[in-house]
Amino acid sequence: MKKEQVKLLSLPYYSRKDVLEAIFNFSKKREVTPRYFEGFGKRPDSFQYPSDILAMVKKGASSFHCSEEIWRDPLQLKTGMPESELNELREGWDLIIDIDCRWIDYSKKAAIAIIKALEYRGVKNVGIKFSGSKGFHIIVPCEAFPEEINSIKTSSMFPEWPRAIVGYIKELARPILEDLIKETESDFLKVKGYSGIKCEKCNNLADTRFEVTVRCDKCSPPHIETFKTSNENYKAKKCPVHIKTEMFETKKQKFYYCPRCSMDSLENKNNFIEKISIDIFKVLGLDLQLVSPRHLFRMPYSLHEKTALASIVLDKDKISDFEIKDADPLNIVVKEFIPKVKKNEAKELLLSSIDWGMSQRKEGNLDYSQIEKKDKTFEMPKIKVKDDYFPPTIQKILKGMDDGKKRALFILLNFFRSLGFPIEEVEAKVKEWNKKNNPPLKEGYIKAQLMWHARHSPVMPPNFDNEIYKEIGVFDVDNLSEKIKNPVSYVVAREKIERKISEKTKRENSRTSKTNKTKE
Repeated sequence: MKKEQVKLLSLPYYSRKDVLEAIFNFSKKREVTPRYFEGFGKRPDSFQYPSDILAMVKKGASSFHCSEEIWRDPLQLKTGMPESELNELREGWDLIIDIDCRWIDYSKKAAIAIIKALEYRGVKNVGIKFSGSKGFHIIVPCEAFPEEINSIKTSSMFPEWPRAIVGYIKELARPILEDLIKETESDFLKVKGYSGIKCEKCNNLADTRFEVTVRCDKCSPPHIETFKTSNENYKAKKCPVHIKTEMFETKKQKFYYCPRCSMDSLENKNNFIEKISIDIFKVLGLDLQLVSPRHLFRMPYSLHEKTALASIVLDKDKISDFEIKDADPLNIVVKEFIPKVKKNEAKELLLSSIDWGMSQRKEGNLDYSQIEKKDKTFEMPKIKVKDDYFPPTIQKILKGMDDGKKRALFILLNFFRSLGFPIEEVEAKVKEWNKKNNPPLKEGYIKAQLMWHARHSPVMPPNFDNEIYKEIGVFDVDNLSEKIKNPVSYVVAREKIERKISEKTKRENSRTSKTNKTKE
């Protein structure tokens, strides 16, 4: 029924000049693809003229979807493109927060809570549109973010930084949303998965698990085992001695386990609130999958195939007043989705989100295993590197610095990475160095730099003749560095020299030993 309705609506609706211009204007520098009910059109694609949209509609296009990433030329995109080429093409990204709750009334509350959280962090200018079904899309345009943070280009930190922002905003919006929905909390008790026991430490819902004790009486004395399981109807365990005998249950105790905090109510009973509580994260319905490379979302004023409604733009202060009938394609009023923002309006939001993201990692260290890396372009010879092999310039930096610390960090990261040090060891060395600085660099800055370097191939540090060493006051040379251009090459050469000396010493010692034995 809706499909036929959309087919009848499509041509007259998309023929409207204001609708056509709204979709076309939003598409600029974005990857775009049409949907033809059952599937999407070719990728990549883009609109050159508003008439391109109408031409696709005449061929059966029902809706249009685009990227949150801004590209220099979307048509140059290719499937399987390496990250380095994607970063070169990507000019920036809009932050798109996707709210997809199963109930429209709660989606509205979630949208209000998120916008309040954004405003709390200084982001006053945001856009919001109805998704066309039961959710909303909130946009903070790329112009609100700084072009770089601590010498790291914001455009190259996709999807890491927008994901950090979404996670941070979840936390800020949680208490606001709890307050908005506390009077209707009973609605969620009817839905499996939306209620349970809450971990007081991190506020997440805990998993229900069971501690089971089983026994085999064929053994003398009886063999007894205790184990934990998430399945109440677990498969019976066999006795390790009488392997065909199923042990019988003597005790089963329910407990709660928080996967985020790695603790359970058996050992930390006071950390679990023994009452039904709402899982705010599920209520928010935030779609982190939207924040992924080349992921597409429904464009403003595009139709929705399942509802025959339009993805209309709303005023952020009138979300509560929105009703589904307002998205009737025959009655819509076109508005601008992208708000006018102040330069760097979202800088504090971004910085706070990066710091928050880092704080979520256990022991304050980065989880490098989940970071996508590029292929290495520089292969370091396998040598045993000692600190004594470092050139005088690096030795000076490692003593700690008063000025030029950020440039020194840049040199150290490239130096250690090019020498083949594991990123975890680089992190430890850099943190130890930073303790000697006066004053130390902020931890958030160092972590951001480490995260960037973990994602990219090692690059050789500047050559000794680069002015950077003189500018930060660490320029120094010895006989070897006068002959060699780069700090990494210095280490390789120094290792070879030391190895030859060591081998020569061994030979001489061996000859001396043989001579002494002959004399004896």
